[in-house]
Amino acid sequence: MRDLYPGMNLPLLFTSFLFFTALVPLIAWWRTRRIDNSDARTFFLADRRLPWFQIAGTLLLTNLSTEQLIGLNGAASIHGAVVMAWEILPVFALIAMAAYFLPRYWAGNITTIPEFLETRFDRTTRRLLGIIVLAAITFNFMPFVLYSGGIAMSSIFRVPELLGISPAASFLVMAWAVAVIGTVYVIWGGMSAVALSDTLYGIGLIAGALLIPILGLIHLGDGDLAAGISRVATHQQPKLNPIGPATSNIPFSTLFTGLMLTNIYYWCTNQLIVQRTFAASSFAEAQKGVLAAAALKLLGPFYLVLPGIIAVEMFGASIGNGDLAYARLVDAVLPTWMIGFFAAVLLGTIISSFNSGLHTASTLFGYDLYRAWIRQDATDVQVLRVGKRFAVVVCLAALGASSLLGGAPEGVFTLMKRLMAAFNIPILAVVIMGIVTTRVPAFAAKIALVGGVGLHFLLGWLADQGVFGRPIHWLHLIAINFVVLCGFMLIAGRVSPAPPRNHERAEAAKSRAALVTWPHLRLVGWILTLGAIAMYGFLWRFSQSG
Repeated sequence: MRDLYPGMNLPLLFTSFLFFTALVPLIAWWRTRRIDNSDARTFFLADRRLPWFQIAGTLLLTNLSTEQLIGLNGAASIHGAVVMAWEILPVFALIAMAAYFLPRYWAGNITTIPEFLETRFDRTTRRLLGIIVLAAITFNFMPFVLYSGGIAMSSIFRVPELLGISPAASFLVMAWAVAVIGTVYVIWGGMSAVALSDTLYGIGLIAGALLIPILGLIHLGDGDLAAGISRVATHQQPKLNPIGPATSNIPFSTLFTGLMLTNIYYWCTNQLIVQRTFAASSFAEAQKGVLAAAALKLLGPFYLVLPGIIAVEMFGASIGNGDLAYARLVDAVLPTWMIGFFAAVLLGTIISSFNSGLHTASTLFGYDLYRAWIRQDATDVQVLRVGKRFAVVVCLAALGASSLLGGAPEGVFTLMKRLMAAFNIPILAVVIMGIVTTRVPAFAAKIALVGGVGLHFLLGWLADQGVFGRPIHWLHLIAINFVVLCGFMLIAGRVSPAPPRNHERAEAAKSRAALVTWPHLRLVGWILTLGAIAMYGFLWRFSQSG
């Protein structure tokens, strides 16, 4: 076995991994052991008692997993710092969430986004959205978590060589391990255990992930951090430019069209994220947690983009598939005991994102399909039991879908975002129309939800056929999709307006006014905005210097 891990202290490697892997679940169990998860409100929303820092932690870890660490660093190794937009634009989206979307959700005292749409349109719209979101989570989120997680854990522990199996079989072994652990976590732990473990893993992940680029730069500089920085800055200067031309993976213009819309969907209308904010102990705590998550996103480029560029400098063309860049860098620079710790943290983030998706899927099925459609008189105990059983079905479906991924020329991260847009943009258009106007009728919302998915693929096909006369980036295409759907719903509202709901609108405004807003919301929002702009400005000036 030692031939597989030259120069490593194997007992230390596996001891540190097992210790840190067991530590967080043990703490989560100890802290939540007296919580009665037999109540649906407690299981799905932690009985709305989480403090702001746990809201921030669970938001970060729901978003951040190996599909980010592996996928975004892989994209950075190919395309450079332009991909940092995926980490910086969330800052603006989270500010919008705290200031604009969250008050409307909390005023309605809802549990799910489909429930919010029922209050605006009708019950059928709620059911339809529930089905679409469940499909997106099952086949377009969780499979990517399992795929990227399988790559990371298989590479770090060299599972193919260790077990004498193929890389594909190794991936399946690791994916099944993640799926089983994550499912157990969800079924027995509920939101309280998920949120606490997310916070603990978040602390370890940020600490460990920020250490990777530092050790990588020291390695490049033969022990001198400054020399390593100078080497990357000299040899990889073009990759440090965050402003992408029209031919790049992310043209700068897309930051104001499809890229911004995608982030607004993810952070403001995505059940996976929004459900976490509903578990806060108060509205002000929820706002603080959302803005704290925005502050943490400003650190993202340092551990989600820079390592990919360092890997290019360290390994050159030998990286091959960009999705292998991060795992190779970790393997090259971490000491043995840190590999065990970091592998444990990585496994935790994989499980965290997976069980967040699983937990959200069980919530949506229990509330928006089972109770709202199949059995309207279902008790909380019955909703909880059915939700847990459905989680197992979703787990198996995600495992099957994950085995079909891999080999995308643009990298797994970009592939995931492109597929997600087909579901996300129609949902975003309907939610925003439901917020800004009461005139849009329910039938228009239903057509937009279903037709928007088809329109996404139609626009992509037309662009590939050259119908538009010149290439149009896929992020611009989803902005076109958004504008078309909103325009259609506004026209429908003009031609066949929904019945007036002035009384309901007045009640909603009254409920929002009763919410106690965090007093530092505006100040912190401006600080975060200036920080995001300054990061872009600094990197652009640096990449343009002689």
